[in-house]
Amino acid sequence: MTRPTQRLCLLALTLSAMLTGCAVGPDYISPTVPDSATGTFTASAAPTLYDERPAHDDWWRLYRDPILDRLIEDALAANTDIRVAAARLERARAMLRDAGADRYPSTELDATASRQRQAAVQTLPGLDRQHTLVDAGFGVAYEVDLFGRVRRSVESARGDLEAVEADRDAVKVAIVADTTRAYLNAASAAQRLTVAQHIVDLLDRSLRVTRGRERAGMATPLDTARIAALREQRRSNIPAIAAERQAALFRLAVLTGRTPRDLPAEAATLHTPPTLDMPIPVGDGRSMLARRPDVRAAERRLAAATARIGVATADLYPRISLGASIGSTGFGAGDFFGAGPLRWLAGPTISWSFPNQEHIRARIAASQADSAGALATFDGSVLQALAETETALSNYGRVIDQRAALDAAREQADRAARIVRAQQREGRSDSLALLDAERTFADAQAQVADAEGRIANAQVDLFRALGGGWAPATLRTM
Repeated sequence: MTRPTQRLCLLALTLSAMLTGCAVGPDYISPTVPDSATGTFTASAAPTLYDERPAHDDWWRLYRDPILDRLIEDALAANTDIRVAAARLERARAMLRDAGADRYPSTELDATASRQRQAAVQTLPGLDRQHTLVDAGFGVAYEVDLFGRVRRSVESARGDLEAVEADRDAVKVAIVADTTRAYLNAASAAQRLTVAQHIVDLLDRSLRVTRGRERAGMATPLDTARIAALREQRRSNIPAIAAERQAALFRLAVLTGRTPRDLPAEAATLHTPPTLDMPIPVGDGRSMLARRPDVRAAERRLAAATARIGVATADLYPRISLGASIGSTGFGAGDFFGAGPLRWLAGPTISWSFPNQEHIRARIAASQADSAGALATFDGSVLQALAETETALSNYGRVIDQRAALDAAREQADRAARIVRAQQREGRSDSLALLDAERTFADAQAQVADAEGRIANAQVDLFRALGGGWAPATLRTM
């Protein structure tokens, strides 16, 4: 590199260091959330159900189920949606590198060689009509980021990257939740199958007793037909429940990156949903907002949109670049390396759209509108996160209460059915009373099994609303 070029590069780096603090456009200020959004949840005042300790990142381990743990690991490693999100993250990282490259000088090297023959009328006397022309040059250019266009571009790209990273975390939260839900739904369906078969077995026994009474003249064919109809009605539920279980297992296979045939057999061994024997740690609103990836993504997109205002505003001012080039042109290699054909150039370049800047101001206004929309999106994501969490807490408490009431109803229905069966054996009850008792007990058992499935789904909804894992220690808004 020649001495003039060295001086030019040194000047460019010096100016850049002096001007790094200058950037037009608004500096980003983290948005605030209402104080009421950071306290305890209104629906978490049940100490037997909830705990104000911070929520767990790996919340699925609270079930203490090693099969579920392995399935979650498989999903995180092989799920196709997570792979797509990872690819988008790599693209965002590449775009950040692209934006950051403008902070450094750009270089260009070009060289050409050609064999030419000129017309006789174009050739001076005594010169050859044919010759070899060699041309080569090296150039350096550096944009002096006087008004922060490059700096704001990097800020915007970094905000976009961090938003995409939060989107990737949101996909992980969703996949873990869906994998857990599919596993619990398969177990719940297996439990309901067991209950449905048990109901059919009980009705089989009642049907045998009623047929015996019919043969003894103590019951009518109508009594037998009613019991048989109830038995067939309950038996018809079994195929539908079995189909639900298979669908849950197929869904589990897809979530873990497998074909249905490749799903490990151990995934179908659980026949009752795992239960939690401890209050669920839920933390408070502040920790929830810090964990929620959708809130983090909205905040980072707001930062990127704010930086783009500066990028647009910088176009109102001159764009100054420092450049230098050196090269040589000659006829043949000997002439090319001689001192005569050498050329060099050094100096600043100024580019400025002036005085008509209306299109620039329109872009600034558009960027400001984008920023206002991003702020509204952030505020909406905070409100939505709070609403989802409070709703999940409320729903979980209600399904627990519902299951307790259904348990009590089942116990009473079982007791009533036993009494009616005993009375029928003694001839003190008719078949219609038995039919009603059996139907009530069957309904109560089925409702309890359904409630267990709803509890499992409510737990997953709550954990997902709390944000899952992969959250930073703090949120920039806090």
